[in-house]
Amino acid sequence: MGDSRRKPLRVEPASETGAAGGLGAVVSSLRFGAGGMGPVRSLRTLSQINQEGGFDCPGCAWPDPESRSAAEFCENGVKHVSHEATRRRVDPAFFARHAVPALLEQADQWLEAQGRISQPVIKRAGSDHYQALSWEEAFARIARVLNGLDSPDQAIFYTSGRTSNEAAFLYQLFVRSFGTNNLPDCSNMCHESSSTGLSRVIGVGKGTVSLADFDRADLILLLGQNPGSNHPRMLTTLQAAVRRGCRVVSINPLKELGLVRFAHPKDPLAVLGRSTSIADRFLQVRVGGDLALLKGLMKEVLQLEARRPGKVLDWDFIREKTEGFADLQAQLEALSWEEIESQSGVCRAEIREVAELYARAESVIACWAMGLTQHRFGVANVQDVVNLLLLRGQIGRPGAGVCPVRGHSNVQGDRTMGIWERPTPAFLDRLGREFDFEPPTEHGLDTVGAIEAMRDGRARVFFSLGGNFAVATPDTATTQEALRRCELTVQVSTVLNRSHLVTGAEAIILPCLGRTERDDQEGGRQFVTVENSMSVVHRSTGHLPPASEHLKSEPAIVAGLARAVLGESSRIPWEGFAKDYDRIRDRIARVIPGFDDMNERVRRDGGFVLPSGARSRDFETETGRARFTVNPLPRIELEPGQLLMMTIRSHDQFNTTIYSQDDRYRGIHGDRRVVLLHSDEMEERGLTDGSAVDLTSHFEGQTRTVRGFRVVRYEIPCGCAATYFPEANVLVPVESFAEGSRTPAFKSVVISIAPSGGASAS
Repeated sequence: MGDSRRKPLRVEPASETGAAGGLGAVVSSLRFGAGGMGPVRSLRTLSQINQEGGFDCPGCAWPDPESRSAAEFCENGVKHVSHEATRRRVDPAFFARHAVPALLEQADQWLEAQGRISQPVIKRAGSDHYQALSWEEAFARIARVLNGLDSPDQAIFYTSGRTSNEAAFLYQLFVRSFGTNNLPDCSNMCHESSSTGLSRVIGVGKGTVSLADFDRADLILLLGQNPGSNHPRMLTTLQAAVRRGCRVVSINPLKELGLVRFAHPKDPLAVLGRSTSIADRFLQVRVGGDLALLKGLMKEVLQLEARRPGKVLDWDFIREKTEGFADLQAQLEALSWEEIESQSGVCRAEIREVAELYARAESVIACWAMGLTQHRFGVANVQDVVNLLLLRGQIGRPGAGVCPVRGHSNVQGDRTMGIWERPTPAFLDRLGREFDFEPPTEHGLDTVGAIEAMRDGRARVFFSLGGNFAVATPDTATTQEALRRCELTVQVSTVLNRSHLVTGAEAIILPCLGRTERDDQEGGRQFVTVENSMSVVHRSTGHLPPASEHLKSEPAIVAGLARAVLGESSRIPWEGFAKDYDRIRDRIARVIPGFDDMNERVRRDGGFVLPSGARSRDFETETGRARFTVNPLPRIELEPGQLLMMTIRSHDQFNTTIYSQDDRYRGIHGDRRVVLLHSDEMEERGLTDGSAVDLTSHFEGQTRTVRGFRVVRYEIPCGCAATYFPEANVLVPVESFAEGSRTPAFKSVVISIAPSGGASAS
């Protein structure tokens, strides 16, 4: 995959990487902003990010503060916006010059840097080139293929977290009107373990805290999370908490720079080197050792309670609001410290220190991200976080609760709008009544199921509303072969990516407006809405002229396709929805709980917050109580020479979009095809800094190999390894996923390492 030419690898010692944020973030932001958009366009565009009347950053879903500054964005937000607002264009002349096989030889970074796709194009069966076609032709061609299927279930409709609430609601309405629930989305690959685990034990699959709760917390636990690179604006919130006396504990295999030293870019003294230490405790747990660590924390809390009866556990809360405590207590008492320490990789003394911090804290927030969810026991990880909080009633009161931090702007909103392969009967009933049709009730395919269905020939059409499916998914070779077996693949996109080149027999690209751009329809200028990590729904309005006169908005694309596919027999007013998004929001308000008077409330500054019973300890479970769960402690047993590998993101990327070959915050420059190892693991294998190695993953008798990676000495627990996503996705088996959520186990990959024996693998 991509250009085989590689830069020299340079690794800086941790002492030389400075602080996260600070002058480095300012310089990087200016460079990317001016380089991608030009100085004047850059200033005008950046002044609109995350502002009332402006557009929501297409990056992470961290919420906006009530009092917003003039520069309410981070370095990575600037990169993302510059990427979208670039002046470069991928037009039909570009595709005439570049055949698909030649483009496949280019690096992903080069592909995405070519700019915005300017009009619809098609790669016909047997052709190596995309050619222009009209919107009417594109819709008609897609409709012919879809309507020619033996069953609607032979089509898959994927969704990216960038999609707005309005587009997502129309999309799921169209797909269900067509007759299938095949609605996989990027949630399947990230926080599905959170949604599954939380809904079972507290009755809602979302977080329970607001941004204001971070102003009240005494202790914040960060589990499997790297805020400095993945949601940098969170560091501002954490810095404010630390400065008023809140304690922060990081539980993660890697000690990330953003939690070691953070200099707020808007602080004048940051230029002079002033920074804040965010975390004052780092528990460098083994990869996959979180469950053992959490059980160790709970075991210590129970022992503190035994020494100080009635002073540690919240017995009133446990008796009145929960169930299952006795079973959990029995499990914890039966666990040995030898097992907890060996599986977590953390000694009891360190665990005891954090347990004592937890026991003394009045209000505790637990935050987590992919480091907990992308394991085979990801659901259990999430539920043991809840177990820990329930012991002291740390859910449903000010300054306390659960906070799964979403990594994409509206991934949470898409699920709220009904983008889900397993819709509830209540949702389908409301949708059917509102639009006078009978939605399909059989569960559809999630992301893993979609890959398998295409691979096995059970699915013939793949339609993607945003995203880069061919690269973001596990088991790269299997996924790409599965896509190539389709009759038709369709991508709704802003910029060129590899998924446009890994195609079915026929492929169509439908270019759409970006968040930054004006959306003028017959009903006037439109805005869309999004939902952030803390269930706040608010407006997003672009101001830049569209990159091309041929672009359509995502709602208009969905509406136009729906009419072409369903024909005049569909009584749903698709054309009216495309003209005026208020009409979509009126229907959302009648179908989705919590959206009453949506059009009026979303026009208020700050939008509105969706209701959650768990915030007020009204747990919407079958019994009305929060549930303690007993999750078995998995034993991670490796063969001699094997390591447990996790994939990670660099500071200079957003999901599959790579901005540079550097990872500034980890001090790694010039190459991303690297594997991070402890010095003892290197010595045992006779490896040195920069050694070329081949990585082989092992799963149920299967092996997968990537060649020509380079070794980086790093502070990571023994027995573990880290590689970058998506370069190492080829090593992740499609059959390896979390029990209960089917989230691909990107962070539970058993590998072996050998000196490199050949060229770089794809």
